[in-house]
Amino acid sequence: MPPTGNPEDMVQLSVHSLPQPGGALPQRTRSGRWKMLLVMAICAAPVVASYFTYYVIRPQGRTNHGTLIQPTRAIPSLADLPLQTLEGQPVDPASLKQQWLFITVAGGACDALCEQQLYLQRQIRESLGKEKDRVDRLWLINDAQPMRADLKKAMEGAMVLRVAPEALARWLAPDEGHALNEHWYLVDPMGQWMMRFPAKAEPRLVLKDLNKLMRAAAGWDEAGRP
Repeated sequence: MPPTGNPEDMVQLSVHSLPQPGGALPQRTRSGRWKMLLVMAICAAPVVASYFTYYVIRPQGRTNHGTLIQPTRAIPSLADLPLQTLEGQPVDPASLKQQWLFITVAGGACDALCEQQLYLQRQIRESLGKEKDRVDRLWLINDAQPMRADLKKAMEGAMVLRVAPEALARWLAPDEGHALNEHWYLVDPMGQWMMRFPAKAEPRLVLKDLNKLMRAAAGWDEAGRP
């Protein structure tokens, strides 16, 4: 009904036209936030479930050879972890995601321990059979020494990158009383360092841990990078 010109009618009309507190806009905002949180939870659920199954729901007496890193440590940015190829070209750490990384750390001269670590690293990955394509071997050279020429053939199919030792030490850490080069390190496809294998690790048990992880992550992890 149009206004009659009566001042009271005009006041009444203007009052009724005002938005009401707590109306549709705040409700839509809250609804949007809940939907966003729900989408994030759905995306993270497979990862959380696989780790929960592997590390929490376990038969009595079951043990892992590797040590779970809690909380996990995300791979740093290029500014904090300046990786380089052996030719000196920068490599963005984010580009290493979407594959499991099975890491050895050693200087370029590669002493006897380094040789053994690299050899067993290769053998363990090959023993994964059809799952090996989900795992990349990575040797991080943490000094300025060139890689020994006679190791070039042995490292075919692996990644070899150089990194400053102080930068690497801000991400990976050895067990107490040990050095970085005594361990293998495992990084998941999301770029999270999540496991460290003990010094003088038993290869058979390392392989057992890797097989368990491959099975646990089968629902959300696929081989290769886009």
